[in-house]
Amino acid sequence: MRLWGPDRVAQAAGARLLSPAPTAAGPECAVIDSRQAGPGALFVGLPGASVDGGRFAAQALAAGAWGVLTTLEHAEAARCAPPGVVLAAEDPLRALHRLANAWRRELGAKVIGVTGSTGKTSTKDLLRAVLSPHRRTVASRVNFNTEIGVPLELLGAPAGTEVLVLEMAMRGTGQIAELARVAEPDVGVIVTIGPVHLELLGTVEAIAAAKAELLAALPAGGTAVVPVDEPLLTPYLRPGLEVVTFGEGGDVALLDAQDGRVEIDLAGRPITLETPFTQAHLRHDLLAAVAGASAVGVIAHGRVELELSPGRGQRVQLPDGVILIDDCYNANPMSMRAALDDLAATAERHQHSRRIAVLGDMLELGPAEREFHVEIGEHAAASGVDLLVTVGPLAAAIAEGFDGEARCVADAAEAAALVPELLAPGDAVLVKASRGIGLELVCRALSAGAA
Repeated sequence: MRLWGPDRVAQAAGARLLSPAPTAAGPECAVIDSRQAGPGALFVGLPGASVDGGRFAAQALAAGAWGVLTTLEHAEAARCAPPGVVLAAEDPLRALHRLANAWRRELGAKVIGVTGSTGKTSTKDLLRAVLSPHRRTVASRVNFNTEIGVPLELLGAPAGTEVLVLEMAMRGTGQIAELARVAEPDVGVIVTIGPVHLELLGTVEAIAAAKAELLAALPAGGTAVVPVDEPLLTPYLRPGLEVVTFGEGGDVALLDAQDGRVEIDLAGRPITLETPFTQAHLRHDLLAAVAGASAVGVIAHGRVELELSPGRGQRVQLPDGVILIDDCYNANPMSMRAALDDLAATAERHQHSRRIAVLGDMLELGPAEREFHVEIGEHAAASGVDLLVTVGPLAAAIAEGFDGEARCVADAAEAAALVPELLAPGDAVLVKASRGIGLELVCRALSAGAA
């Protein structure tokens, strides 16, 4: 937005410019945390459930912010602060959306929206890795995938950006549609459909409908990248869309994979990639990323320099040959099974002595939550887990489906104290749960022993 002056920013946001503009240049980014409101930043003071961000508008200007955007009440108060642009809007969030949408149009970049019950963050990371060598690419930061995060990412994209990769999350109907109205995606990637947020949406069919809001937002001629043979998405693949399927038997399919080398059939065109990963679920996500990149004119080739977002399956080498798989950011039945399969493959590949799974509650699964947890215990047994540690009241049911040695603890703090004492040289340990369980405490406790 540096190219836009204060008048243009106000017009795009549908806001009133209250203070004389002390600068002819525009902001470099937008923030909602006044502690980040330094030079070049537009601070957007959003009303919240417990704190009204507009109260900190004057503080943001004192910190050197380019300007503030908030309600009229707080904007008037901020006019007494150090010089800066002061914008007032009846609804600051709506103004933020309008501003982000206007900047998206000004950029003229191709926008790829990514969603899915599992794998959306990894696919976003893979798209960035595949696209960056060929296009000036901006991809969402961790957790910037909501009605606040998506517009902030758009506004942080510099002039000259050619491709924007935006992760889109949802917990209910209408939320992805809202994000898509702001981002106006050219390409929509749906990685998976599965039992996530059942507590709120009730059925997997409802989840598919909510995810498909991304497809509904695509323009005529836009590209929908979807899993092959996913019947729940079929009703939403309308005429006028370019549909690209990925997975076995799809338009983009895996031909061969050996160690760090994969061969992919890209709609009849064979391509070879070198990858720093061997996990089956990441190879699945790579197919979606290759398809999405192709939709904006980039044919993936060479080495894929993937940097996974924190807590998404990173490997940490601990003393005595122990390997930690840090996958603690989130969990649901689909991702839990994939992580257990990955633990088994990792242990076998590196000849680790034991497979240890530290698994916590999977949240928001609705009335069938207990059955889902029991099934994960059965899958852990089938995948050869030697020692299971469950964390939380729901996860205790995982032990009921597991026929091996198991320990059940109440919370992450108790697990962080116990798990380091259980490890032996050469173990492979997986740590995974829903975000609310906080199993990063366990990962930190294990990593601290390696320091």
